[in-house]
Amino acid sequence: MSWFDRARAAVALLTALGLAGCFQPLYGEATHPGLTDDLKAVEVAPIKDRIGHYLGDDLISALNGTGETPVAKYRLVVTIAQSSQTPTVSSQINAANAATVIGKASFTLTKIDGDKVLFKGDAVAAAVYDRSLDNFANLRAARDAEIRIARALSEEIQVRVAAALANQG
Repeated sequence: MSWFDRARAAVALLTALGLAGCFQPLYGEATHPGLTDDLKAVEVAPIKDRIGHYLGDDLISALNGTGETPVAKYRLVVTIAQSSQTPTVSSQINAANAATVIGKASFTLTKIDGDKVLFKGDAVAAAVYDRSLDNFANLRAARDAEIRIARALSEEIQVRVAAALANQG
């Protein structure tokens, strides 16, 4: 490595270090004071079905991962619909060798005192999994796809709820 390459690397490192403090999270505490407390104060209503259980757990962890239980100021009601498609079929065994699970969540964020609707929205996520001749493997792969969908929907809903709370305050 020549001295020129070392100098260029040092300049790049110093530039990166100089800009390190310039970036802030979009919905962080510095940009929107009190947003973290508002997110902790969101009560997630129970969601039906197994995928709803996964989604509810992910939402609770994402919105309030501290373990604290503050007084709820907002309620998040989520309904989820799930469908499955098998777009490819193996011609030798006449069975699907892949499946796509699609989850669509409709959610409403309301203020607990007064039931004023702050935000309504929909989120969609899909996950693909391989199928085989083993029924247990297919069941487990479908469940893993549900877990991936729940995580993706949770992230989408969390961002939208944070945006709605940041904009209303």
